[in-house]
Amino acid sequence: MRIVDLYWLPTAADIGERLRQHATEKCPDWDALVRLANSRLDFVQTNRLDRALQRCAPSDDSIPTLKLAILSSSTAEHLLAGCRVAAARRNLRLPIYVASYGMYLQELQDAGSGLYQFEPDILLFAFHSQHLLGNPDPTISRGDAATLLDQAADRVATAWQLARSNFRGQIIQQAIAPVQRPLMGSNEHRLPGSGAWLVEQLNARLRALADEHRVDMLALDRVMLEDGVRAWHDPVLWHRAKQEISPVAAPAYGDLVARLAAAQRGRSSKCLVLDLDNTLWGGVIGDDGLEGIKLGQGSAIGEAYLDFQQHARDLGRRGVILAVCSKNDPENARAPFERHPEMVLKSEHIACFVANWDDKPANLRTIAAQLNIGIDSLVFVDDNPFERNIVRRELPTVAVPEMPDDPAYYARCLVDGGYFEALQLTGEDFDRGVQYRANILRDELRASQTDLGGYLQSLSMELRWQPFDHIGLQRIVQLINKTNQFNLTTRRYSEDEILAIMQDARCLTLQLRLLDQFGDNGIIGIVIGKPQGDSMRLDTWLMSCRVLGRQVEEATMNVVASEARRLGAVELVGEYLSTKKNGMVRDHYHKLGFQCIASEDCASRWSLSLAGYTPFSTFINLTRST
Repeated sequence: MRIVDLYWLPTAADIGERLRQHATEKCPDWDALVRLANSRLDFVQTNRLDRALQRCAPSDDSIPTLKLAILSSSTAEHLLAGCRVAAARRNLRLPIYVASYGMYLQELQDAGSGLYQFEPDILLFAFHSQHLLGNPDPTISRGDAATLLDQAADRVATAWQLARSNFRGQIIQQAIAPVQRPLMGSNEHRLPGSGAWLVEQLNARLRALADEHRVDMLALDRVMLEDGVRAWHDPVLWHRAKQEISPVAAPAYGDLVARLAAAQRGRSSKCLVLDLDNTLWGGVIGDDGLEGIKLGQGSAIGEAYLDFQQHARDLGRRGVILAVCSKNDPENARAPFERHPEMVLKSEHIACFVANWDDKPANLRTIAAQLNIGIDSLVFVDDNPFERNIVRRELPTVAVPEMPDDPAYYARCLVDGGYFEALQLTGEDFDRGVQYRANILRDELRASQTDLGGYLQSLSMELRWQPFDHIGLQRIVQLINKTNQFNLTTRRYSEDEILAIMQDARCLTLQLRLLDQFGDNGIIGIVIGKPQGDSMRLDTWLMSCRVLGRQVEEATMNVVASEARRLGAVELVGEYLSTKKNGMVRDHYHKLGFQCIASEDCASRWSLSLAGYTPFSTFINLTRST
């Protein structure tokens, strides 16, 4: 199994016929093309699908469009179709601009260049080793080798700084492809001027620099070494056409690029949903019993399932929500989690546990509803091809990897599929599993109460708020770019743009954290207000859906009104921009006492005078964090 083959995607039996059909359509259906993009495609098929995508004009304007600029020192045009198709796989449109061959630095420095006219949202730097290191003499001293590495790293950092000073989008640096031939073998590090060793060291330096400059890395070196360099690089095509990435690898390369773009926009998956029998252990718990299932030390198959459980647990530790979806008797399904000595996954690791005899699509809908996340946030893992296929048919937005036959490869399949690609991790991410499990407990308490007021009072809630700061910056940007449902405008901002807002003393910025008797919910709300005469225009108001129905909106409104008055505003102006997912907040401002002053099909504006504003009465204590 190789990453270059996109083996985790299913093969469509009629793919040739479907591609021929779309080739004759003047304006193909976007959703149909997205479903096809979620199939395993080779280079030729990817290019055929790309041509159909470029003729498609989806009527749904909620499909995000991200503009990608590729600044490369080698030929990149053959990679574009793979990038666009991989973006469509994630329901994104990706127009692409490629800087003139070898002219990326000039285009960065020329405000009249095509790059500036394109106005990219993402800039991808892709350099080959000779471009940065030349052809070094392998006998040079360690000191000269270090100087060469310093110079190469400085060239890359200069390009980043030019991009950062002129564009506010995401910057991606492709790791240098490890195509240089070793001269010594296993002990290449003992030859300071070895091209292979210099590339390895340069990639390490670029990763450290990327952290300093807020640049995202595309780990091409890791992927190429995983598959074998020959799967990704053809020396013949390099010498003939300066194609460092082989066309055969173009679809997989595009997938690596699209993962990073999607992660920046909050479109990575959030929840890993696990089947049980022959997925987390060998055998059927209802038939084989606790003693009969294959799991743990002593057998190769049992150790393979144990390895997969360890990977799932570690994903949970880094912020992926874990859920169970099993056709099973609930008591039998829970028994291994509670009583089997070899189980790595325990009940406390699972945020939502659904075991019954209903169909899997229905239960996946239940899981998404209980966790209050979108159905497109789920990755469903099941060893059974029938279950995988019915979920793909009934819930096409759920990611369903084509699991290998041998469980020893289950964890690798999830890794290679890149479903949970992340750019940054915050303390909130590490606590996410605990937060979602606590939310289930809150719901259970709510179900046992007949008095809503008594329930809210029993939670002992505290809303801690403060302006944006550097400590919370990563989480603020993360929430702005991934929150879709309770988001009044769904405006997306880069880290640089948020920093600029923070530096404007006239702007209102709020980050809000909710605590209660079950624990810390983390940062659950973001508000950005921008001055407009005597008014404060609420440019962004978003909240985590898991805290809705607890008077958090009203408590936040009290803080917004107080802070807006402190900043000199006499009026609040709210905006609602309709999208496919945020219909739940259509009446948000109306419920908070605003008056509608303008309304169109997809947008409305609302006004509230701050003179004599009466704060809402809630069961939430407000505290300003310091």
